[in-house]
Amino acid sequence: MTWLITGGAGYIGAHVVRAMLDAGEQAVVYDDLSTGIAERVPSGVPLVVGSTLDGDRVADTLREHGVTGVVHLAAKKQVGESVDLPLHYYRENVEGLRVLLEAVTAAEVRSFVFSSSAAVYGMPDVTLVTEETPCVPMSPYGETKLAGEWLVRATGRATGLSTASLRYFNVAGAATPELADVGVFNLIPMVFEKLTESAPPRIFGDDYATPDGTCVRDYIHVVDLAEAHVAAARALEASPGSDLTLNIGRGEGVSVREMIDRINALTGYDRPPVTTPRRPGDPARVVASADRIATELGWKAKYDVEDMITSAWEGWVRLHPGAARG
Repeated sequence: MTWLITGGAGYIGAHVVRAMLDAGEQAVVYDDLSTGIAERVPSGVPLVVGSTLDGDRVADTLREHGVTGVVHLAAKKQVGESVDLPLHYYRENVEGLRVLLEAVTAAEVRSFVFSSSAAVYGMPDVTLVTEETPCVPMSPYGETKLAGEWLVRATGRATGLSTASLRYFNVAGAATPELADVGVFNLIPMVFEKLTESAPPRIFGDDYATPDGTCVRDYIHVVDLAEAHVAAARALEASPGSDLTLNIGRGEGVSVREMIDRINALTGYDRPPVTTPRRPGDPARVVASADRIATELGWKAKYDVEDMITSAWEGWVRLHPGAARG
């Protein structure tokens, strides 16, 4: 099959492209390069620069490259920014998806994998989050992802398009240093940034109802995540008309304090964190149940937190050589 990977020049997208190629699939990247990096696209893989809001360009791309399946990762994804710019997020994430699906169904593409998020759950008060846990998103970003799932599922039911919505938990790590995340929006790069600045890492609140008082999260290596996309894509190809909704996580929680301690140890730094007030909207614990994806796709994460930190650090040092002096 030939898969169109929207957002394929981004951090996660570039890993999905490589996983598809490694699995023997053909790939085409469609990216507006607002945050993606063209150099991430492998040699020989076509790169079409465009927005998912441009229906004609999407339709031309699907036709010219004989696309038979789509993995849709292109989206705006910063929670805080979405609170300030909700109309922008709804336009990019929901209207862009609608335009894309319109082109996909007109071209009779058979399979569609949608990049969703654990943000659809909001603040679940459960030990493990299953796919049946009620979705109560707490930000416009999370709302757009849940609305996207509804749109994808409804389109599949109406047209026979095989669909999968993959709810990512906390993504980290890199396959190679040059594919590492260049953003500083998640815990691991935020800690790296503070260490590089000779400043203490920050803990936002240490009075949560968790074993050490800090928030607990489920971390997934980006290589495992990419392989989950391949597994989902192949499942859709094998079972026309499928409608899957799957958590992508490890089912293991790591607290913020534990993560900072591990980062210090693995990077050679020794900077104890400082505690600052809680951030609004941070749930105490969000950890995935990964049982359904194991049953449905036979997929299981291979990499642990140490692998994530080590590979992410190699990418950070590549961009910030002075950080290696820790």
